[in-house]
Amino acid sequence: MVNYVVVGLGLAGISFCETLEKNNKTFKVVADNSQTSSVVAGGLYNPVILKRFTLAWNAKQQLDLALPFYKALEDKLKVQLDYKIPVIRRFASVEEQNMWFEAMDKPSLNYFLSPKIIQNKNANINANFGYGEVLHTGRIDTKELLSAYKNYLIKKEAILQETFDFDALQIEENGVIYKGIKAEKIVFATGFGLKSNPFFNYLPLNGTKGELLTIKAPDLKEKSVIKSSVFIIPMGNDLYRVGATYNRDDKTNNVSETAKEELLTKLNTFLKCSYEVVDHKAGVRPTVADRKPLVGEHPKHKNVYVLNGFGSRGVMAGPYAAKHLFNFIENKELLPKEINCNRFIKRYLNASGS
Repeated sequence: MVNYVVVGLGLAGISFCETLEKNNKTFKVVADNSQTSSVVAGGLYNPVILKRFTLAWNAKQQLDLALPFYKALEDKLKVQLDYKIPVIRRFASVEEQNMWFEAMDKPSLNYFLSPKIIQNKNANINANFGYGEVLHTGRIDTKELLSAYKNYLIKKEAILQETFDFDALQIEENGVIYKGIKAEKIVFATGFGLKSNPFFNYLPLNGTKGELLTIKAPDLKEKSVIKSSVFIIPMGNDLYRVGATYNRDDKTNNVSETAKEELLTKLNTFLKCSYEVVDHKAGVRPTVADRKPLVGEHPKHKNVYVLNGFGSRGVMAGPYAAKHLFNFIENKELLPKEINCNRFIKRYLNASGS
């Protein structure tokens, strides 16, 4: 008997597993490699939505939890995950510079926005109006995190590497049984895979496909993340991640030439040096209509839970949402209304005919 079965091992699954371990709870993970959004994510923790110069939802609270969370994981897994790196917003006009300074007048934003306009000193980038710098930013190496954490679970014999079989799940009054694993509770943290989950497929998880390129640009020599019409994220060894696209219609993990052309067209508006595309990846982000996570218990089965819907901000949202779910289950604390999945209870009632 374990306390929990956790289904899924992306940023949501890892965040919850770590929260369980810190609280001396036992668990088994069931995971395959079907959902790739955490693997292909840029991994940035950036509290500001740079298209509109607004603060991301609960960004300060999320960041205050996330940074020590990843530091503890680095110590535990003996890997580097957190790379402190500036994020700078390329201004396309004087009007955008003015919008930046207007945003700084908001108390919630002046902690994160630098008051200085940074002049462009990189001859390989067209940035005549300079940059604004976002403070307290960085990049989590999500690929390294997922790989190292999976290996950790393998050594602990705490992971079943397979696609979850719903027909093999037995739900009883005091717990669940899955292929001989008895647990008190089960948490589904499967990203876009939630669409095929018979317990939670009533939830409005839309899914937005994102595609990312990796380019090799030996002459670029840029150390900051640059946000313009696309992000450029330095990865070391003259490699840069370029992204991302937002496609609400295609729900596959297949790369497309259309997305590649879109990214390169935008990149070429401000990048002046030659480069080579060396990789191209895609994944479907678990996005929700109201842009808030889906956290909580099933309306009928009180030992079945969901942790999902982080969209493109899983690095920041994961530890925050996992902590709230744990406290909800174990300490009977109320979930924040904006993330509680019962905000969509009418959809469940309509779907079930109740």
